[in-house]
Amino acid sequence: MDLQYALELVGTIVFAISGVLAVREREHDMFGAGFTGFITAIGGGTLRDILLDSYPLVWIGDVKFLYAILVGILAAFIFPNFLSRLRKTFFLFDTLGIAFFTVLGVEKALHLGVRPEIAAIMGMFSAVMGGVIRDTLTNEIPILFRKEIYASACLSGAIFYLVLNYFEVPRDINLLVSVALIIAIRLIAMRFKLSLPRLD
Repeated sequence: MDLQYALELVGTIVFAISGVLAVREREHDMFGAGFTGFITAIGGGTLRDILLDSYPLVWIGDVKFLYAILVGILAAFIFPNFLSRLRKTFFLFDTLGIAFFTVLGVEKALHLGVRPEIAAIMGMFSAVMGGVIRDTLTNEIPILFRKEIYASACLSGAIFYLVLNYFEVPRDINLLVSVALIIAIRLIAMRFKLSLPRLD
């Protein structure tokens, strides 16, 4: 199993966990919570694959992704109190998920032969659209439209990946560094309450 594949499975698991945790305080049954975790995990990647005309969709073509989603859902069901006690658990899982999915989305787009500019956008779509669907299903304002730095962190990481790729930085190092950059931007923005300028 190469690094990209492992990261994509990990990203799927953490997005599924974040989806279930998002509805924990609401009156959802287990099926509803599980479905929210499922759609959160596959939403961004599915949209990316449809836009790129890539078939079969990643989770349809590889059953391991369904197993990864199931692992994430079960973990959230079995260890909800433990996960909730972790400081800012939801934020942590969401940050890990968007970081993984951004760089993996860029990689897939490049492999399909699109221009780097489009690949960066596809990476951002891979990361944020699952969360947008999750927030819509749970009747929340999608995080994309709140003031915190979210999609812009993904786009920054995607561009950084493309720059390192242009300079032929080894692929595995590029993946790890770009993921780390997105996580760092999100954590710093949250720690110091940074946000982009508002449109008045």
